[in-house]
Amino acid sequence: MQKKLLGLFLMFSFVLSAQKETTDSYFDLNYFKGYIPLHNNDILGLITGQPEGAIFSYNIKTNGSEKWQQRYNYPDYGVSFIYQDLKNTSLGNNFGLYAHYNFYFFKRHLMMRIGQGIAHTSNPYDRITNPKNIAFGSRLLSSTYVMLNYKKERIINRFGLQLGLSFIHYSNANVKAPNTSINTIALNAGLTYNLNGEREMISDLTDEKFTEPIRYNFVFRSGINQSDIVGSSQFPFYIISAYADKRLNHKSAIQFGTEIFFSNFLKQLIRVDSTALLNNDVTGDEDFKRVGVFVGHELFVNKLSLVTQFGYYVYYPYDFESRTYIRAGLKRYFGKKWFGAVTLKSHGFRAEAVEFGIGIRI
Repeated sequence: MQKKLLGLFLMFSFVLSAQKETTDSYFDLNYFKGYIPLHNNDILGLITGQPEGAIFSYNIKTNGSEKWQQRYNYPDYGVSFIYQDLKNTSLGNNFGLYAHYNFYFFKRHLMMRIGQGIAHTSNPYDRITNPKNIAFGSRLLSSTYVMLNYKKERIINRFGLQLGLSFIHYSNANVKAPNTSINTIALNAGLTYNLNGEREMISDLTDEKFTEPIRYNFVFRSGINQSDIVGSSQFPFYIISAYADKRLNHKSAIQFGTEIFFSNFLKQLIRVDSTALLNNDVTGDEDFKRVGVFVGHELFVNKLSLVTQFGYYVYYPYDFESRTYIRAGLKRYFGKKWFGAVTLKSHGFRAEAVEFGIGIRI
């Protein structure tokens, strides 16, 4: 497999190097091999080998022409494609397409890449033909990957090397059960190929003080999900959030707020629990709504931002998973006030939903 990947990389390099150089960019191709950690005992039977695959990426370098690029030490951004053989006939193979950022540390020798995208699995759960695959209940999955690599460019002409660790996560966030999800931790090694000459860095950033008054945010989120019961129905959910944020500097803001959850899948789950004779004191009259309070952090990267929030249900009439929850995801600003968001809400390692939101910051 490694020889085929090297041949593919060289072919792309040859074709693209003949094109007119118009952007400061490069390709990289990495082979990886690792293991699936046991985060849930139910997936023990799905771990039968060491998964391997390839990550092929196109990267565009920034040169500091915008202030945020200098603040983040001239990151790269680009797109990635991942092929992964999960080494289990029930799991099959995954193919993912991602958008990513590369951030640099220690004189640009250490690179951290964060990618988010959509993956396609070749062999999802099927009650008749593939009942063992409790990891993926749908063919399309949400996927995140992180790379931490030592990187050295232009070792031989335009070719360089990188090696390190990768983490790849696949889940459909309970859009369709079952959904225990799969993670991969792997060693990776690969080649880089620069399409252009050395870039000129702009460095004119001054230590300017940044202040901003407290802002108020209102967000509406929605999507579909279902309970962990295989064969249960999918329902829409609605979340209304209100929170205040305070910018600490150009990069960061802290948040505090409250929200109400209208999780319609809980209506069905409450009815099932009340008739299952489990001695869990569920009567069937419990309210399906929940109210939470949360604190959070927002990391601003140009028009995008990374959001992380930790919440606690103050109104919790039905015991589902946990009274605490976590939300993480991306926001994209359109102008100075409006934004869209895609976030994942979970209780520990158990995802509840992928949320699509629209909001205003005033």
